[in-house]
Amino acid sequence: MNRALYILPALGFAVVAVFLFRSLMAPSPDILPSALIGKPVPHLELPGLDARAQGFGPRELTSGHVTVVNVFASWCAPCRTEAPVIAQLGGKQDFAFFGLVQKDSPARVRAFLAETGNPFQRIALDADGRASIEWGVYGVPETFVIDGRGTIRARIVGEITQEVMTGQLLPAIYAAKAE
Repeated sequence: MNRALYILPALGFAVVAVFLFRSLMAPSPDILPSALIGKPVPHLELPGLDARAQGFGPRELTSGHVTVVNVFASWCAPCRTEAPVIAQLGGKQDFAFFGLVQKDSPARVRAFLAETGNPFQRIALDADGRASIEWGVYGVPETFVIDGRGTIRARIVGEITQEVMTGQLLPAIYAAKAE
């Protein structure tokens, strides 16, 4: 009986340890796969941020060139951190780079862009978050790669770091160009 008193807790600990170790090997529950990969972009005409910015919709996203859409907000700390990295995408001639502002005000976004730089060719405003729901966005920042026919080819959740840029985003852009 005394031996069982020592063996049962050790056995219970071993079972819990195996369970916890196996859960470390599972994919992160924070990153949900997008149901829109391989599907057309949502059929939404998104208004421009303000009088100085053009919005976008299916016509711009199906115009024959690859488009990268970055969903961001001025109140988002990772968006501020990724700004210098995504600035490298601005001015590229081989794809379009659009911004989609989620639940923010034009004045705050303009102040944010004045501080961090504006790499976007077009900036649309999703003031109430409904367009983001259609796009399958559940947090900012998120980045989508769309091929020239308007099909979503990739979705990157979270901040674009230099490693994510070279390991995920640029390869997704090149793959979308090959489509």
